[in-house]
Amino acid sequence: MEEQVILVDAQDNPIGLMPKMEAHEKGVLHRAFSVFILNDSNELMLQQRALHKYHSPGLWTNTCCSHQRDGETNIAAGKRRLQEEMGFETDLHEITSFIYKAHFDNGLTEHELDHILLGQYNAMPSINHDEVADWKWMPIEAVRDDINQHPEKYTAWFIIIFERFYEQIKTS
Repeated sequence: MEEQVILVDAQDNPIGLMPKMEAHEKGVLHRAFSVFILNDSNELMLQQRALHKYHSPGLWTNTCCSHQRDGETNIAAGKRRLQEEMGFETDLHEITSFIYKAHFDNGLTEHELDHILLGQYNAMPSINHDEVADWKWMPIEAVRDDINQHPEKYTAWFIIIFERFYEQIKTS
């Protein structure tokens, strides 16, 4: 069965479910989350999306992201996906949420109410190569500089999050 996303209104109230691909084809607002993992040196764990992803393949982005399942909390969803993609568990806390819309070359649209989750971790991940091509630690200031110099290397949502929430991520 195809994965379902939770359709929401602008206040994050659930209004129904829809198959993920249909939601992205129609550009319907749905709930999502983005996990940012920092280490004790204030470096951000980045992942490079797998090359076979249906959008943004091979681009660098935050530690992991996905969609909550029906009845799943934001934190539980973030922890589940962190384990599935990066192969580790850690505590997460939510710092904010925002709505964004991004159109992709393949005709799909991300229209998400994205919950930003932060956590700490200091070891190596054990990446799932079906989801992740590569990973790296990068100083948070260097990430911002590289996004400004080479935005084509990064996902649309990651650029938006960094522009809007850099100070919150850096100081959390």
